[in-house]
Amino acid sequence: MGVDYYNILKVNRNATDEDLKKSYRRMAMRWHPDKNPDNKKEAEAKFKQISEAYDVLSDAQKRAIYDQYGEEGLKGMPPPGSGSSTSYTNGPSGPANFHFNPRNAEDIFAEFFGGSGFGFEHTGRAKSMRFQTDGRFGSHDSSSAYRTYSEGVGSGGSSQPRKAPPVESKLACSLEELFTGSTRKMKISRNILGANGRLVSKSEILTIDVKPGWKKGTKITFPDKGNEQVNQLPADLIFVIDEKPHDVYKRDGNDLVVHQRISLADALAGTTMNLRTLDGRDLTVPLTEIVTPSYEIVIAKEGMPIAKEQGKKGNLRIKFEVQFPTRLTAEQRTAIRRILGG
Repeated sequence: MGVDYYNILKVNRNATDEDLKKSYRRMAMRWHPDKNPDNKKEAEAKFKQISEAYDVLSDAQKRAIYDQYGEEGLKGMPPPGSGSSTSYTNGPSGPANFHFNPRNAEDIFAEFFGGSGFGFEHTGRAKSMRFQTDGRFGSHDSSSAYRTYSEGVGSGGSSQPRKAPPVESKLACSLEELFTGSTRKMKISRNILGANGRLVSKSEILTIDVKPGWKKGTKITFPDKGNEQVNQLPADLIFVIDEKPHDVYKRDGNDLVVHQRISLADALAGTTMNLRTLDGRDLTVPLTEIVTPSYEIVIAKEGMPIAKEQGKKGNLRIKFEVQFPTRLTAEQRTAIRRILGG
C-alpha cells in the first residue's frame, strides 16, 4: 500500500470523521514548523505528511480509492487544480499525476484554526489569518492559534462558534473551612437558549467541595456554565479561592503562625498558654524556656493540611511579643537587680 495514512494519523481503519479531526488537530499542533524552531526541517516533513494523510482520509472518494488500491490508486487522480477534482479513475493504472501540494498543509491548518500557520513574532503574540472576500488571506493580530485551540475555540469560520472567555469569581473561605474542608452551595443565574432560539433565564445550584489544605488562588472550573449566546459557546465559570483573615492564626504556606503577647515576668519565669485549634481542639502549650528576641516555639503537625499529601500537615509556629512594664518603682528596680545579679 506504500504510505500508511492511517498510521500517520494514529487512527484505525474504521476512524470516523470526528476521529480524523481530533487526531489531525492534536498532531498538527505538535508538528507545526512554527512550534518546532529547533528541528524545523523534520517538523515541516511531518507536518506535510500529517496534512496529506488528513487530506486523503477526510475525502470520501479519495479514501475509498486509497482503501481499495492504496497510494498507487491515488496516482490515477487528476492533478490538483485541474478542474476535475471529483473525477477519479477506478484503479492504479492511471498516470502518475497525483502529487500532494505542500501549500495545502497550511490551507488545511487554516480551516481548523482560522489561520495560515502560527506566524509567531518576537513579541510573543501571533498572527492568524482571515479569508477575505477576494479569496486572499490577509493577516491581523489576534490570539495565537495554539492558545485558541487549547481553549477549545473552533475554527475561524462562521460555522464554528467561538468560546466566550472564562468568567472568574472569588470564593471567600474562612481559615477553618480551608483547614477542615467544607461543602459550598453556589446559586447562579444565567441565560440559556430556549427551544425557540430565545434567551431565557435559568437558576442553578453549583456544589463546590472545598478540600482541606486548599490555598488562596486555587481554581474550581465549571465548564460551559456561563451565559449562552447565539453563535457563541458559553464561557467556563471559574471560582477562585480567597482566604478570609483570622483573628488568631495567620497562614504561611502550610504552616500556621500565632503571635502571642506575654508579660516580661512570663517571658523570664515561664507560663502555660492555651490555644483553640481551627478544628475546635484545646491545645495546651507550656513555656519553660526564657523568651529571647526572635524566639519561637514550633509544634509539628499542628499546621494546615497539605492538600496533595493526604494525612500530612505543616507546623504551628508561635512567635512572641514581650510586654515590658512602662514604669518601675525604686523597690522593684532594686529587687530586679538583686535577683538578676546586676
